[in-house]
Amino acid sequence: MTQRRNLAVLAVLALALSACGGTTKSSTESQNTAAPATTAGKADPNAPLKEGLKIAYLPKQLNNPYTDVEVGGGKVAVGEIKGEYKLVGPNDASASSQVSYINTLIQQQQNVIVVAANDPNAVCPSLNQARKAGVKIVTFDSDASKTCRDAFINQATTQGIGESLVKMASELAGGSGEIAILSATPNATNQNSWIKVMQTELAKPENSKLKLVKIAYGNDDDQKSFTEAQGLLQSYPNLKVIVSPTTVGIAAASRYVSASSYKGKVAITGLGLPNQMRQYVKDGTVKKFALWNPADIGYLAAYAGAALSSGQITGAQGEKFKAGKLGEYTIGADGEIVLGPPTEFTAANIDQFNF
Repeated sequence: MTQRRNLAVLAVLALALSACGGTTKSSTESQNTAAPATTAGKADPNAPLKEGLKIAYLPKQLNNPYTDVEVGGGKVAVGEIKGEYKLVGPNDASASSQVSYINTLIQQQQNVIVVAANDPNAVCPSLNQARKAGVKIVTFDSDASKTCRDAFINQATTQGIGESLVKMASELAGGSGEIAILSATPNATNQNSWIKVMQTELAKPENSKLKLVKIAYGNDDDQKSFTEAQGLLQSYPNLKVIVSPTTVGIAAASRYVSASSYKGKVAITGLGLPNQMRQYVKDGTVKKFALWNPADIGYLAAYAGAALSSGQITGAQGEKFKAGKLGEYTIGADGEIVLGPPTEFTAANIDQFNF
């Protein structure tokens, strides 16, 4: 992806990660409005990128294959701009598990924190404290409230992802029948946004023969996702498709179906990593799934953070910045920066990808 991208309407074909529960909007709303969505001051697009920037990545959880690829891309970008890369994070994706890490990063005087929020509100008080201390906040994958970050790196448009999920499910179900969703955690910002679009799409006349029977949650844990997939198939004997907009969920569901009597009868689709899904595509369990290049998300986030910290951008709509090998990007409404359209993987092309 090297050409210019605007944030208008991007056609997409996929989905990805997670977040966990506990905090509600009402319980934290008063704290979330402590800082504006963009930093005060005027952008200077000709300002040089500062060297030696301390850029810390805080994903939803560590030791997640998808996250590993994302932050790996970030590490490459931080090296290109001669910055200092740091990776920290919890081992679980609970709502408040990231707060202590944010507080520590503030004390360490990081210039940029790149965070995938486990909960859009739980992290906000700490993120706003960081912003008051001069730290630039870039969210990626799963956004925090727009009042507590400077920019958001989105994989693709929420509308496009939800539409694509329904389209793939409809194609695999033959236009009619029961489908189920295997999501990550109940509070995952990105998952819930995509599912909301899916529900809207399923209510349209052209999808009236598709019936969403259940939304299950595997908490982005491999074994729980495996068990939830098993439960869906046992509870709904007429189920035709499981749609999993999380790389952990789609791999776990595929593993269960591939070794069961449901293989060839129930389709699995959603967002997945080619290297994780290759065997299930080749053995016929999975006909199609989709994803963007996760490394590019982490890579783009580093350049956005550096541009913010260097004063090239403030996060305002219409501002432009260059992101290394990815080219020039334009900031959209509410500080959103869309990576671009993902790729659909099938048996015909999966061996062309290695991530």
